[in-house]
Amino acid sequence: MTTQIEWSGTKPGGCDACAGHETEPPEDEAPETPRERVNRRWNEMMQETRVAQTGVQILFGFLLSVAFTPLFHDLGTFDHAVYVVTVISGATATACLIAPVSIHRFLSGQRMKDEMVEVAHRLMMCGMLLMAVTIGCTLLLILHVVVPGFMAKLLVGGVMVWFALAWYALPLWLRRRSARRQEARSPE
Repeated sequence: MTTQIEWSGTKPGGCDACAGHETEPPEDEAPETPRERVNRRWNEMMQETRVAQTGVQILFGFLLSVAFTPLFHDLGTFDHAVYVVTVISGATATACLIAPVSIHRFLSGQRMKDEMVEVAHRLMMCGMLLMAVTIGCTLLLILHVVVPGFMAKLLVGGVMVWFALAWYALPLWLRRRSARRQEARSPE
């Protein structure tokens, strides 16, 4: 027997933390059961995690090798401080983006997938923010050596604004636009 989903305030497929970021399924699709929905959300999150983990691990590996290059010791205090912040943010981003795998290993079979999805979602958001910081600091470290003074900071600032727009502002704008469309379609 299949149970119909009760959508108390959230849209089908939406998570409580994201307040309904997914829309109603098309009329030709059957609604998901709660179990199907949580399994789909978990699988989607694991696919997203694989992409983010690969990027942050490659970047982190590169960062670890920088300290052992001959030119590193010639860098000034500012560059060493940026390097420390970069390595720490890279390490914490790596921890956040790999944590869902550990959580799954520890809690698999405990019937806690709803909680795992919620916590993994928050860790992914934190990990993505830390990865953006790591990328920005890496750029600052590199550009500060290559481009004179203020220009490096200006270029990094521009890139970080782009990250904020592409990774955060655009998805939030799309969510609001979708919500407005849903409100326009729903009868009063």
